[in-house]
Amino acid sequence: MRFARMFRALFAACLLFILSAVALAEGQVRLLVQSSPLAGSQFHALARLAGKIQAGDSLTLRREPDNRFDANAVRVEWQDEMLGYVPRRENRAVAAAMDRGELLDGRVVRFAPDDPDPWQRLRLEIWLRL
Repeated sequence: MRFARMFRALFAACLLFILSAVALAEGQVRLLVQSSPLAGSQFHALARLAGKIQAGDSLTLRREPDNRFDANAVRVEWQDEMLGYVPRRENRAVAAAMDRGELLDGRVVRFAPDDPDPWQRLRLEIWLRL
């Protein structure tokens, strides 16, 4: 019984290793960095785009090192439309990774355009491409 469990665990680990190697070779391996609300959405295009954005959509992250309010500012865009920013309290590691040239992708996790709290309207995930 113990041998069978060890064999299944070893088989699963080998399978995971092979799948990971294939994904890495194809450039598909990503590591979740963080999940955050979108900051400042009430000042940008989010309301105007409410009928178009969907959960799962890709987001572009752009570094704004010269932002006068936050030296670690990371702008969030959807199809070249500015939606807001990664929140200041959560942007330091993302900004540092971008400054090092690491490839980061954003994705819409949750979109509730009618939520009265602007911090709850859009939730995004940030992924590091390996």
